[in-house]
Amino acid sequence: MSIYDSIRKQLVPITPEGYPFIGAFAFASLILFWIWAPLGWIGTVLTLWCVYFFRDPPRVTPVREGLVVSPADGRVSMITTMAPPHELGMGVAPMLRISVFMSVFDCHVNRSPVNGRVEKILYQPGKFFNADLDKASLDNERNSLVISAAGTRIAVVQIAGLIARRIICYVREAQPLGAGERFGMIRFGSRLDVYLPEGTVPLVAVGQTALSGETVLADLRAHDESRAFRAG
Repeated sequence: MSIYDSIRKQLVPITPEGYPFIGAFAFASLILFWIWAPLGWIGTVLTLWCVYFFRDPPRVTPVREGLVVSPADGRVSMITTMAPPHELGMGVAPMLRISVFMSVFDCHVNRSPVNGRVEKILYQPGKFFNADLDKASLDNERNSLVISAAGTRIAVVQIAGLIARRIICYVREAQPLGAGERFGMIRFGSRLDVYLPEGTVPLVAVGQTALSGETVLADLRAHDESRAFRAG
């Protein structure tokens, strides 16, 4: 392996949406250096933070059928039972909702929680409350995906936060998605909600740190005989 390949292997990829922001921060830093050097160094630190924010590291996703992986990096902020947003057309019956809050220091690339097919994509304009608040699920700007998976339907909702004002979705309706596959991102602090069938048992706890595409949130087939084990 060459030195170039070795260095490249250590560098974390940057999502393409980040390059305009990184370029703008870098250009502003040059101007600030011209005005006053200490301001330029502040701009350099902010530029490096911008590079860090738009990182898109590779992830290793568990592939067992029925597993639900985290769609976002961040902290599991809420685990509750409630009806999904009305615009999804998934009825009023309560579902398990697991929320992952992304701070401005977390990777903001979102990945599919399950293997399935995108049944519906719905964008809903709204307010910009702190994404860590419960009311953000229904009041904030959001983009929702309904995914047919493992013989059932789940929903994953991108929720804009206090700073985030731009939700990006890479996929389209009827598109197949693999668990851990990138489907979008949200610029700056925000939240992802995952709605799972009632009776699903969460495999994470509030306060736990989750990694997008890797951390298992739940198992849709936990009651299958093949999931059982026997002590011997």
